[in-house]
Amino acid sequence: MKRKPTSNSGSLAKHALRASESSSIRGGSDPGQSPPVARGPRSDGSGAKQIRALAEDFRQYLLLERRLAGNTVDSYAGDLQKFLRFLVHKKKLPAEAKRAHVAEYLSTLSKRGFDPSSVARNLSSVRAFYSYLIAARLATCDPTELLERPRLWKRLPQILSVDDVKELLAQPDCSTGLGLRDKAMLEFMYATGCRVSELLTATLQSIDLEERQFRCLGKGGKERMVPIGSHACRVLREYLLTSRPALTKGKGPGFLFVNARGRKLSRMGFWKILRKYCLQARLRITPSPHVLRHSFATHLLEGGADLRVVQELLGHSSISTTQIYTQLDREYLKSVHSRFHPRATVPSHKGN
Repeated sequence: MKRKPTSNSGSLAKHALRASESSSIRGGSDPGQSPPVARGPRSDGSGAKQIRALAEDFRQYLLLERRLAGNTVDSYAGDLQKFLRFLVHKKKLPAEAKRAHVAEYLSTLSKRGFDPSSVARNLSSVRAFYSYLIAARLATCDPTELLERPRLWKRLPQILSVDDVKELLAQPDCSTGLGLRDKAMLEFMYATGCRVSELLTATLQSIDLEERQFRCLGKGGKERMVPIGSHACRVLREYLLTSRPALTKGKGPGFLFVNARGRKLSRMGFWKILRKYCLQARLRITPSPHVLRHSFATHLLEGGADLRVVQELLGHSSISTTQIYTQLDREYLKSVHSRFHPRATVPSHKGN
């Protein structure tokens, strides 16, 4: 089945015109004709330059036409770079690639240890690239069209028990400025269930401690209001009164959480902080940036919250995304039943 381009034809026409002017991939043929295909990257490096220019055009298309979030665009661009390097190695331009080339590329990823979900995401990125090329009339066929996504096992997200969360939140040393910041950050994330990107881009204006609310800007620029628990509000107030002013020295950006130099905290910086406290608490998990978000959702469902309410709090556009936590909740119920029901397990009879 042919996929329709997502952007409007006028904008794509401008994009195609700019691409045709900056690259010799299309040549100078009449717009009504099929674009000619180049013979492959030349040894003088001009083919590689063409590919780099095309990749940048695609990036701008995702940002300006598709209006995708920056993190999403970075993921597409990173995946595409790997594919384009593969094509350069094969001495092929994107318009020359066949289904066998894409299949070989995906097989190479699997052999390098990429899990099925990563391979599937790479295929999605390459598909988006060819949708753009065809819509902009920079290619005549889509080599990904008949390729199937790898079969994915549904992996349940890692969660912490309520006791584990309490142990984790008790680790930061609130007598220091950075310790208080860390305590406020972890409490805030568990209280709101926000994504890491939402945590790191939260601003001073996005929280209302009097109303105990967080105005969260999620994926696709969608805004939602999330309550903040009283424990998190108390620590946040202390952090905003003492620790944050000392870190920013009265200057710096308006982000809620900052690093030791008073600047915006990075995703890697947050992961290192979380990993440090997970190790201190001796939690038997591989620290994941979203472990508190997953725990937030699961604990709400365990407490009897409605699935639609949890969906709204998490900012999921589809209820099917939220339903994975009901599976976690069922696993929890099974474990409770197994531990406490008198006839849940059959006793073993040794010596029979």
